[in-house]
Amino acid sequence: MRLMLRILLLITIFSLLGGSFAMAASPMAPPLQDLVSEALKANPDLQAAGARWHMNQRKVIPAETLDDPQLSFDFSNYPTDSLSGNQTAMTGKDLKLSQKFPFPGKLASKGEIAAQEARWYRDVYQDQRLQLADMVKDAYYRLYFREKAIAITKDNIGIMDDFIRLTETKYEVGKGLQQDVLKAQVERSKLMDKLITLKQQRETDLADLNTLLARPVTTPLGTLPEVSLTPVQASADALQQQSQQKRPLYAAYRALVARFKAQKKLANLDYWPDFKVWAGYRFRENAPGDPVHGQDFMSAGVTINLPVFREKRQQEVAGAESGIRMALQQYDDFRDKVFYGIQDTFAQLTKNRQLTDLYQKGIIPQAEQSYNSALAGYQVGKVDFLTLMDNLLTLFRYRIDYYQALTDYQRNVARLEATSGVTLEPSSASGSGAGK
Repeated sequence: MRLMLRILLLITIFSLLGGSFAMAASPMAPPLQDLVSEALKANPDLQAAGARWHMNQRKVIPAETLDDPQLSFDFSNYPTDSLSGNQTAMTGKDLKLSQKFPFPGKLASKGEIAAQEARWYRDVYQDQRLQLADMVKDAYYRLYFREKAIAITKDNIGIMDDFIRLTETKYEVGKGLQQDVLKAQVERSKLMDKLITLKQQRETDLADLNTLLARPVTTPLGTLPEVSLTPVQASADALQQQSQQKRPLYAAYRALVARFKAQKKLANLDYWPDFKVWAGYRFRENAPGDPVHGQDFMSAGVTINLPVFREKRQQEVAGAESGIRMALQQYDDFRDKVFYGIQDTFAQLTKNRQLTDLYQKGIIPQAEQSYNSALAGYQVGKVDFLTLMDNLLTLFRYRIDYYQALTDYQRNVARLEATSGVTLEPSSASGSGAGK
C-alpha cells in the first residue's frame, strides 16, 4: 500500500509539472505573425474592401474630366415632295461640333468629392486590416487556452483514475470508505464532461481561425508554441492621443468631412451657369436661281443654362451643410468610443497582468504545497479523502484560471492595438503602464 501511494505521489507531481506520456509530438503551428500575414492576403472580406477602395479610386479622373464633345450631322431643308437636294436654295448638310464647359471650379469640386470618397474607402480598408489582425490573434489565443485547458483536464483525469484505483483497493481491504470511491468517480465524470465541452469549444475556435485565414474549417493547425506576456509600457492616455494619428478610421472621417465640404462648394457654384460652345458648317447644294451658287455657310455660338430655380440650389447647399455636421458628429462619436475602448481594455489588461503574476508566483505554488501536504497526510491517515480531493480540484481550477488570465491579457493587447492603431512595443509610448 505504501508503495502504491509513493507511485501515486510521483505520478501526481509529474502531471502537475506538465509532463505527459505522449508518443509523438504533432507539428508546430506557424508563428502568429505568419497567420496574421496569411489572413491579410487571403481573407475574402478584406479583399472585397480593397476592391471597393480601388473601384472608387477609379472614379476620380472621370469626375474631374470634361464631358465628351458632341458631333452631329444633319440633312436640312429637303423638300418633302421630292427630297431633292438641288430644288431649293436652303437645302444642305449641316456638320456641328459642340463642347460643354462647366462653370470654373465645378469640375475641380467634383474631382475633390470623388477623391475624398476614395480616401474614405481606403482608410476603411486600412482599418479593416487592423480589425482582422485583432480577430486572428483573438481566435489564436482562445485556441491556445482551450488546448492548455484540455491538457490540464486530461492530466487530472489521469490522476483521478489513480485515485479511483487507490480508493477501490483501500475499500476492498476494509481501510477505506465506499463514499470515497463514489466521490472520485463522480469527480472524474465531471472532468469528462468538462473535457467534452472544451474539445467542442476548441473545434469552434479552430474553425473560426481557419475561416479568417480563408482555409477549410477543419484544417489542422499544429501544436501552438508557449505564449508569454507581451510587455506594454504605453499608458492609456498616450494611446488615446496617438490613436488620433494612428487609427485609420479617424482619417476616414476627416475625409468624409472634406467630401461634404467639397459638395457644399459645388452646390454654391451651381448658382452659376454652365457653357456650351459650338461651331457648325453647312454644305449647301447647287439649286436653280441660287445667286451664290451653293456657297457654304459657317456658324458658331455659345449656349448657357439659366439657373433660375434658386430654391433647388438652396436645398443642395443646406443638404451639404447637414452632411458636414453629420460627419463631424460621427467623428466625435467615434473618438469617444475609441477613448472608452482604450480605457476599458487597458483596465482589463492591467487586471489580467496582475492576475497572471498572482497565479504564477502566489496562488498556484501555494495550492501545490497545500495539495502535496494533503497527499502526504492522506498517506499516513491524517487527512481524509474528501480534503485531498478538494485540494486537487482547487489546484486544477487555479491552473486553468492562470491560462485564462494569460490569454485574456494577450487578447487585450491585440484589442488595444486594433483600437488605437499603435503597435504595442516596449518603447511605443511614454508613461506608466501595465508592463511596469
